Amino acid sequence: MTRKELITKVKKRKEALGITIENLSLLSGVSVRTVNRFLGGEDVKLSTLERITHLLGLDFSGNETISLQELKRRRASEKALFMASLVQGNSSLEMQGMERESLEKMISEFEEAFLNGEYKERLWVA
Repeated sequence: MTRKELITKVKKRKEALGITIENLSLLSGVSVRTVNRFLGGEDVKLSTLERITHLLGLDFSGNETISLQELKRRRASEKALFMASLVQGNSSLEMQGMERESLEKMISEFEEAFLNGEYKERLWVA
């Protein structure tokens, strides 16, 4: 596998997920400048390559390790849990903590909204 082939696979995966360079940078912990350098064909550290490919569900050769659907589902689950924790935290502060069943329903609804609903475009926003 050449560097050019790897970069092509990374770019295709990034576009398939609908993730911007800025959000790829934030979520992978790699600076925007370094992401741009990598995508432009310049040398980057192996740890940088690992962070970018891991976030996109790829290995060092650009092969899929996690399907697009599974990657999206995991991200939606993470974001849904975060959103629910914000609501639960506010409810607890008001002495109105949510029942487990209600909390699970809320998480499920957030997941659906991130995958197919009103928050779909925000799935990969950091």
